[in-house]
Amino acid sequence: MSLTIGVTGGIASGKSTVARAFAELGIPWVDADDIAREVVAPGEPALAAIAERYGERVLDEAGGLNRRVLREIVFADPEERRWLEAQTHPRIRERLEARLAEMAAGPAPYHLLVSPLLFESGQAALVDRCLVIDVPETEQLRRTASRDGVDERQARAIVAAQLDRQARLARADDIIDNSGDEAALAGQIEALDRRYRRLAETSR
Repeated sequence: MSLTIGVTGGIASGKSTVARAFAELGIPWVDADDIAREVVAPGEPALAAIAERYGERVLDEAGGLNRRVLREIVFADPEERRWLEAQTHPRIRERLEARLAEMAAGPAPYHLLVSPLLFESGQAALVDRCLVIDVPETEQLRRTASRDGVDERQARAIVAAQLDRQARLARADDIIDNSGDEAALAGQIEALDRRYRRLAETSR
């Protein structure tokens, strides 16, 4: 059995970039966001529930989820966000547990669970260590607005809906500072890879 490392951070902190760098070192990973997209795909019960609650406006022309419209709804109303999470989080967790079990049985010394809501959703209970990818909030807002095509108000609402930065850092076992250049990021990842391999070896 290999170690499970939870990777989290605020929106646009670089979680996927970090995961891909670990993958280049031979480390498998599963992204909770990918699983979240799976559970609201056409034909899935969660999508049917969402469409029943909000109507055709949350569906695109192909019958898939219109994420932009749904995002505007749930980030404008905390009660709607909680309702959506109640529909999706249990389904996401079930699939994550299955994927993690597959990776744990594989040859890699450790594997990653990448999740923006690692702490908020209770997924931290599925991992052995928590790695937080950290960037200043001003950088988060800039990257979010640029990447997702949202205005500053929406970007701030998304950031505010996640765990406070200091609270996230307080729960971290390990931290990567992703406010620097690629070389600085690579150096931190390589150092953590060595640490995790040692921990995996001693835990056997």
